[in-house]
Amino acid sequence: MEKTLITISRQHGSGGTEVARILADRLGVWYYNREILYIAADKIGFDSLDEQAMEELNYKKSSKYMEGLSVMMGTPGHIPVYNQMYKEQGKIIQKLAGYGSGVFLGRCADYILKDFENVTSVYLYADDEFRQKRLSEAEGREVPMADIKKEDKTRESYYNYYTGQKWGDVTNYDLALNMGKISFEEAADVILSYIEKHR
Repeated sequence: MEKTLITISRQHGSGGTEVARILADRLGVWYYNREILYIAADKIGFDSLDEQAMEELNYKKSSKYMEGLSVMMGTPGHIPVYNQMYKEQGKIIQKLAGYGSGVFLGRCADYILKDFENVTSVYLYADDEFRQKRLSEAEGREVPMADIKKEDKTRESYYNYYTGQKWGDVTNYDLALNMGKISFEEAADVILSYIEKHR
C-alpha cells in the first residue's frame, strides 16, 4: 500500500487505542499517541512535568481575555498562536506525516492533516453501556458514567476550540464506526477496505 495516513478520533472508552494499534500492526507503520505530547513538552521546556501536570497542560485552552487580545492583534484562523502546546503538537504531527505512513490517535490530527494527501479520518463511538463495561473491565473497577462523560466533554471542548469544527460531527470524517456493533479487528478491516477502495 502506498503512503497511508489514518487519523482516529473517538469517544472515551470506544476502543480507539486498540483499533489504532491493530491498524499500525497490519500496515507495518508507526502508531502515534501520547508520545507527541511529550515531544511537544520537551520542545517548549516542560519535559520535567509529571504526567498529571502534562495532561492538564495538554487540554489547557486560552482565556477569553487572551482570545480577545489575539483577535485585536489580527491573529488569523481558529488556532491561537499563543498556545504553545497545541502549536508544537501540530508541527510534530505534520512533520511525522511528511516522513511516511502512520496512524494518529486524537490530538486534532484529522484537522491538522486535512490538507495532506492520502489521509483517512475515522471517528469511533459506542453506546454508554458498552463504554462503561469496557473501561470498568480494563481498569478493574466500576468506572462511573459521569467520569466517562467528563472526559468526552473535555475532548469535545478542546477539539471544538482549536479546530472551529464540531467534535463527533460525522461530516468532519471519512468514516464513523459504532464500536458497540463490531470488534476491534472488524473495525480495522472496514477502515483498510475503505482505504483500498478509495485510492
